[in-house]
This record gives sequence, C-alpha cells and structure tokens, in this order.
Amino acid sequence: MTLAAGDRSDWQLVWQDEFDGKTLDLSKWEFEVNAQGGGNNELQYYVTNNVRVKDGLLFIEARKERYSGPEGTREYTSSRIRTRFKGDWKYGRFDIRARLPKGRGMWPAIWMLPTDNVYGGWPNSGEIDIMELVGHESNKVHGTLHYGDPVKGHDYKGTHYMLAAGTFADDFHVFRLDWEPDVMRWYVDGKPYQTQTNWRTRTKTFPAPFDQRFHLLLNLAVGGNWPGNPDKKTVFPQAMVADYVRVYRRKN
Repeated sequence: MTLAAGDRSDWQLVWQDEFDGKTLDLSKWEFEVNAQGGGNNELQYYVTNNVRVKDGLLFIEARKERYSGPEGTREYTSSRIRTRFKGDWKYGRFDIRARLPKGRGMWPAIWMLPTDNVYGGWPNSGEIDIMELVGHESNKVHGTLHYGDPVKGHDYKGTHYMLAAGTFADDFHVFRLDWEPDVMRWYVDGKPYQTQTNWRTRTKTFPAPFDQRFHLLLNLAVGGNWPGNPDKKTVFPQAMVADYVRVYRRKN
C-alpha cells in the first residue's frame, strides 16, 4: 500500500479490504438481497451469487437471467454489498480502485449512506456518492451529495469527471473522497475535480447531515430512471471489479 508523497504524513490507514481471500470477507461486508434496488425503477434482483473474489479482485457481476424471490421476478441479477455496522465512519479518506462496466443500462456505484438516520429517512440524513457511472457514457463518472430541503424535499449537488481518452472499462482507476467536517473533495487517480463546502438538511443547518457516521456500499444496478434499460448492444455478464477499498483517518 502506497500513498502519494504529499499524503503520506497526513492520513492513517484504519480499514481496508484487499480482496486477497477466496470469498467475500463477511466480517467486513454484508449482502443486501432485494428486488427494490435504490428505488429508481431498476431491473435487477440483488442476490448473493453474483459476487466472487479471485486473484486479489472483487467481482460484482450483472447477469441477464430470470430470478424469482419473495419480492417478485426479475430478468436480471446482480449484487449489492455494504459495510454497515462493520465499517462505519464519521469523516475520513476513502480510496477505491476499480474497473467499471460499460453499455446502456449499466449503473455501477461506490457510495455511502448514514448508519443511524439521525435526521430522518432519505434524503434527510444524506447520501454521499463517491462514484457513479451510467454505461452509455462510459468515459464519465459522477460525484454527488444528496440531502433534504425544506421546500423541495430532496436536493443534491455534484459534478462529473471525464477521461481525456478511453473509457473506465479499459483499466482500473482510483476513486477517492476526502470527507472532513466542513469540506468534501473528490478525485480520480489523484486529480481533484470537485470540492463541496455548503450543504444542509431539512431539519438542521450545515454541517448536517454529514456530521454523523456513514458506511460504504458497492453495487452494480441494471437499468433504471437514469441509465435507461439495456439495449441489444449491452453485454452480459459484465462486472464492476474492485482491486481494493481503503479507509484513512486524518492524523491529529
């Protein structure tokens, strides 16, 4: 594990998964099994069978296959994993090295949700999107904050980062978030592309809701309101592949 020269003295590694075993480490992650996804009219059923660990890599695979469970039948399967109650943090640096899928309907995400929902249900207790990609724009990733608004109910702010050449499916890239009490910064491969210093929630002012502990989620959704449904060119099976997840704490 190495850090950029300017970062070595600033951050201390406090949690990591290098995916060196043969199966997902359930002391660090748990599966979410459901057909609801993120509530965005997605098409997948999240199951446990679509995660594998091999050669130091984590694969979260989307498949075109019919699956029936307690919540109905879907024509696609995938997986969604989280660190809730196994890795929960208030502030820190989060580095995830990953290679992403491409094609219409692919929607990989690396993100964070509140562990305790202190300010109420979504979006009032917040959501931090470290990385999202919609597969028909495979050279662009998005970083976004979601929170509550007294008038609109839901508000968000963020921007995107575009590769100069190629796609995020071609190689691994490091997606990084620095979350501090009054600022958040997003990076791709060490290059900063966004800073946020102002947010709120419906029931409390800044720095709420991002003054509570959050946990990490990794998932690969299929279809939905934002990416649209897969088309005839979308390849299945296809995976989001993670090389590592590392969490650091700012040294005092």
